Order: sequence, then C-alpha cells, then structure tokens
Amino acid sequence: MSQATAVFGGGCFWCTEAVFKKIRGVSSVLPGYAGGSVENPTYEQVSGGQTGHAEAVRIDYDPTLVEYETLLTIFFGSHDPTTLNRQGADVGTQYRSVVFYTTPEQKAAVEKYIQDIDASASSGAPVVTEVVPLEKFYEAEDYHKDYFAKHPGNPYCEVVINPKLEKVQAAYGEFLNRS
Repeated sequence: MSQATAVFGGGCFWCTEAVFKKIRGVSSVLPGYAGGSVENPTYEQVSGGQTGHAEAVRIDYDPTLVEYETLLTIFFGSHDPTTLNRQGADVGTQYRSVVFYTTPEQKAAVEKYIQDIDASASSGAPVVTEVVPLEKFYEAEDYHKDYFAKHPGNPYCEVVINPKLEKVQAAYGEFLNRS
C-alpha cells in the first residue's frame, strides 16, 4: 500500500477529523496544529488565537484508493472556504480555511481547484483558503483524538458535527467506507 499525506484546516478539527475518518482509502486522521510560530503549542494557546496556528488534520491515505483531488473536493465541500477566519460559531485565525501542501503537485492541484471554484461561482464570494507549505505539524492532545466517536452525545457533536456528516454522506457517499 502506498501512502501520501494531506493536511487541511477547515474550522474545528473535531469536525474535519470526523469527516475524513469516513473516507475510503484514508488510513489515519490526526488532529493537530499547523501554520503558527510557537513550538509544541497547547490547545489552550491555539484556541486563544495567539500562536498563529490553525486547527488542522493530518490525513494519511492510499492514493491508489483515493486521489488527492477527491480529498480536496470533500474538504472544500464540507466547510465554507469563503469566510475569513470563521466556520459557523468558531471565530478566529485558528479556524481559518487552509491547505498545507507537502509537495509541489499538491500545491498546483489546490491552486487549480480554487481557481476553478472561483471561476464557476462568479456571483459568489471568492475562496479565501490559504495555500501554504507545511512546515511543522504538532499533534493535538490525546483527548482531541477521535473526539466525535468518543463523545457523540456532546452538544457540539450533535449540533455541528452530525449535520456536517449528513451533508458529506449525501454529497460524497460514493467515497465513504462501506463498513
């Protein structure tokens, strides 16, 4: 099995992790922090908005089973890439829409994808997703890992994550794991 890595920030990492854990060909999804200036940041530091980090997920996947472009489609379709530093009630630079590319091919693919979105939605708001190289990814604290699976009754999970997963199921069902 070949492996590749994608790193996305699309608001709360609990939501993004829950979405990508359902995708066929994805072997792991790890919540964490990227794009800031503080080494080994904590959740409290990042959520305070002072480190420059975004909540992000590192996705390890098999490109023979799911293409990077498919991951981009799901990423852009599962959050609002036209709102600056905000996803729903989550506000701040730590919730920004960002793709941290790991190869020149990923950079080219995401830049083309954004151009295509902007060209097809001439009357809509432009995409504000940042496209930056991944310099360092810091794993989030253990209590953030598999948060949705461990806390499905949490009000945030019920009100924010469940509707997002239903949307992904409806729009991208052909890419989901069968189990």
